[in-house]
Amino acid sequence: MSLQKSEKLIKEFDEGEIIIREGDLGDCAYILESGRAKVFKKLPNGDQQVVGVLVANAIFGELGLIDRLPRSATVKALENCKVSILTQRTFNTLAKSCPKALMPILKVLTTRLRNTLKIVEKYN
Repeated sequence: MSLQKSEKLIKEFDEGEIIIREGDLGDCAYILESGRAKVFKKLPNGDQQVVGVLVANAIFGELGLIDRLPRSATVKALENCKVSILTQRTFNTLAKSCPKALMPILKVLTTRLRNTLKIVEKYN
């Protein structure tokens, strides 16, 4: 099973618009269909630390989809963006009917974890 067109929720964001905000509760993930977006964290002194730039086909917000905890970073459109929204319902349906369809999310999570571990090792 894969996501059918009718199952996709699509949302558009204008350049400069916040797609997700650090600290907000999350219950869905996003797939960037078109455009570019930056990911950043707010530092204790109020500055922003850019974590990365997302391009077409990137998935983000997956942590909130899985654990429903507050967002770990903010994602802001660098240009007009179109995103597909992966809801909790669709995620659960995929998990039950076709677990292999979730492999891209698991790959994203493991890659991001490995990158975080590299950063931590650099400072130890």
